[in-house]
Amino acid sequence: MGSDDQHLPLFETKTARGRVVYRVFAATVFAGICLIWAYRLSYIPREGEDGRWVWIGLIGVELWFGLYWVVTQALRWNQVYRRTFKDRLSHRYKNELPGVDVFVCTADPTIEPPIMVMNTVLSVMAYDYSSEKLGIYLSDDGGSELTFYAFLEACNFARYWIPYCKKFNVGPRSPAAYFVSISDQLGSRLTTDSDAIKIKKLYEEMEKRIETATKLGRIPEEARLKHKGFSQWKPYSSPRDHDTILQILIDGKDPNAIDIDGCRLPTLVYLAREKRPQHHHNFKAGSMNALIRVSSKISNGQIILNLDCDMYSNSSQSLLDALCFFMDEENGHEIAFVQFPQSFENVTKNELYDSLRVISNVEFHGADGFGGPLYVGTGCFHRRDTLCGRKFTQDCKIEWKRDDDQKRLQSAQELEEETRPLASCTYEQNTQWGNEMGLKYGCPVEDVITGLSIQCKGWKSAYFNPERKAFLGVTATTLPQTLVQHKRWSEGDFQILLSKYSPAWYGYGSISLGLQLCYCCYCLWAPNCLATLYYTIIPSLYLLKGISLFPQVSSPWFLPFAYVISAKYIYSLVEFLWSGGTILGWWNTQRIWLYKRTTSYLFAFIDTILKKLGFTDSTFIITAKVADEEVFQRYEKEIMEFGTSSPMFTILATLAMLNVFCFIGAVKRVIMVDSIFSIFEAMALQILLCGVLVLINWPLYQGLFLRKDKGKLPSSVAIKSFVLALVVCASFSLMY
Repeated sequence: MGSDDQHLPLFETKTARGRVVYRVFAATVFAGICLIWAYRLSYIPREGEDGRWVWIGLIGVELWFGLYWVVTQALRWNQVYRRTFKDRLSHRYKNELPGVDVFVCTADPTIEPPIMVMNTVLSVMAYDYSSEKLGIYLSDDGGSELTFYAFLEACNFARYWIPYCKKFNVGPRSPAAYFVSISDQLGSRLTTDSDAIKIKKLYEEMEKRIETATKLGRIPEEARLKHKGFSQWKPYSSPRDHDTILQILIDGKDPNAIDIDGCRLPTLVYLAREKRPQHHHNFKAGSMNALIRVSSKISNGQIILNLDCDMYSNSSQSLLDALCFFMDEENGHEIAFVQFPQSFENVTKNELYDSLRVISNVEFHGADGFGGPLYVGTGCFHRRDTLCGRKFTQDCKIEWKRDDDQKRLQSAQELEEETRPLASCTYEQNTQWGNEMGLKYGCPVEDVITGLSIQCKGWKSAYFNPERKAFLGVTATTLPQTLVQHKRWSEGDFQILLSKYSPAWYGYGSISLGLQLCYCCYCLWAPNCLATLYYTIIPSLYLLKGISLFPQVSSPWFLPFAYVISAKYIYSLVEFLWSGGTILGWWNTQRIWLYKRTTSYLFAFIDTILKKLGFTDSTFIITAKVADEEVFQRYEKEIMEFGTSSPMFTILATLAMLNVFCFIGAVKRVIMVDSIFSIFEAMALQILLCGVLVLINWPLYQGLFLRKDKGKLPSSVAIKSFVLALVVCASFSLMY
C-alpha cells in the first residue's frame, strides 16, 4: 500500500440523488395541505348548524395529519448512503484491530427455541476475524438448563464448523441457513464432498439432541454428569428466582482452546444473571448492562455487538464494515455506534405483515443525514466507552491497539468467581447503572432512549445498509404477533416523548433539529390513533346519511384534496417499489398501517396515559419466534392469521363492518333516491375513502364469514362486531 493510501478514508458518505426534485415536490404537497386547512377554516358551519362540531373535529384531524407529515419530511429531506473500504482497513491495521465482544440475548426457551439461538451464536463465532480478539456472550434471562445444554452442544460443534467455514468461505455462517441455501446443490455434492457430508451429519446430530431435550423438557443425564456447570442450578431455581450462573465454556486466552485444525477458538461465555422476585430485573436493558460488566472482566472488547437471539449473522464481513467507521482517522472518533438494518429471512414475497422495508431502506438513511440513526436494539456495534457513559470531546480518539498477547494469570474458574458478583441483582443499587451508565431503564424501548442519550452527549452514529444483509432475523407470522410487537414499540416511543428524555426538549441544543424531528416521527406513532379512528368512522357515517364533509368535485377546493391524497399515495408506492417491494406488498403495508393505528397505537396510547397517571406499570412482551405447521403454511400462502379473540380484533372487525354497512347504505341511496352523478359530485371523496376502507379490510371479511380454517376470526368476534357496527349505524341514523 502506498504512502498516499494511508490517508484515504475507510468509509465514504454520499448524499441521495434527486434531493432538489423531492424538496420541490414536498413544497407543492405542503402548499396543498395549507389550502386544505384554509378550506376547513373558511367553511366552518355557523353556531347551531348541524355538523359544526364534526367539522371542527375534521379541522383538528387534518391539522394533525398535515403537521405530522411535515415532521416526517425530516426522514426524507437529507438522505445519505455509506460505503466502506475493508481492504484499506486490513492493509492499514493488520494485527492492530480491536477486541470485539458479541452479546446474544435470549429469555425464554419455549418461544425462542434453543436450536435457533445456537445458530445465531455459531454464525458470529465464525466471523472472518481473529478468534483471539472475539468474545461471544450468551445472556439467558430464562436461566434455562435447556439453553445451557444447547450452548454446550454448540461449543463442541463450533470446533468443526469454524474451520469448515474458513476453508470453504461459506455464507451465511448460520448452519441452518447455510444448509437451506445450498439444499439444491447438496444432493449432488453429498456423493463427492466428504467435508459437506461430515459437517451436515454433525449438525443434524446436534440438532436432534437439542430438539429432543427441548421437547422432553429435560437434558440427558449423561450430559448433566459430564459438565460441572449444571451444578449451578439449585433445586429451587426458576426463571425468576435463581443465583448468578456464569460459565466460561471456552477461554480464548487458553492455548488449549483450539478447533480441529489447531486454531484458537473465540471466548465463549454463558450468563444467567441473578434473579429474585423482590428485585426488578429491568428486562433486556438489565441483561445488557450485566453483560457489559461481566465482559469487561473477561475479554473487555473495545467494540460491542448486540444481537437478538433470532438475528443471525448473514455476512462474515459485517464486523469489518463496522470497524471501517470506528477506525477512520478523520471521522471515526465521532461515531458511537453503527446500526445495521433489521432484515428478515422469512418475509413472504408480498410482505403480508410489513417488513419495515421503508424504515430500513429510506427513513434511516434520512436520519443518518442529520447525525445518525436510532439504536434499535439489535444488529448494532457500539464503542464500549460510550455505552459506559463517556461524553464526546474532540480528543476522543483512542488507541485501538492493545497487548492482546498478555497472559492472564487467573484461571477461568478464578475469573468466574471474581466476575459473578457483577451480575447479582443488588450490584446496581446506589450506582449510575441504568441512568448514566449502560442502557437506560424504565422504558419498553430501552434501545431507542439509550441511543438518544448517547447522541445528546455529542456523539454521532452511522447507518450502514450493505447489499448483502448483515443480519437476518425472524419476523412475525401472525397478525396478533405483529400488533403486539408494534404496540410495545409505539408505547415505548410515546413514553419517551412524555419523559425527561423527550427529543423535543432533552435533545434541544444537543442534536440537530432534523434528528429531533426524526425521533419525533416515531414518538408520535401512538397519538396517530386518534386522528385515524376519527377519519375511519365519521366520514363513513355521514356518507350513510348523505351528508357531505368534503368539497364537491366541481369546486376549486376539491383540487388540493385530490392533489395531496394522490401525491402522497403515488409517492409512497414509488418509494416502496424503488426500495425493492411489490405493488401487492405496498397494499399489504397500507393495510397493516391502518390496523396498527386503530389497535396497536390505540392501546399503546391508553396504556401510556394510564401509566403516567400511576394506574399501570411497564411490561415487556417477548414475541414468539415459532409457529405451528398449519400457521406457517397459511403464512407462506399469504393468508392472514387471526385465530384468537382479543379486544384488538373486536375493534378491527367492528370498524370493518361499520364501513361496509355505510358503503352499502350509500349504494342503496344511489339506487333508491339519487342519481349516481349527483351523489358522486357531492360526496366523491367520502365514497372513495369508505370504498378503500372496505377493500383494504377484505381479509377481515374473509376471516369473519368465509374461512373455515383455524386462522379465521372466532364466531364471538363476528357476532360482537356485527352487532356493535349495526347499533352505531342505526343510532347515528336516528340521531340525524
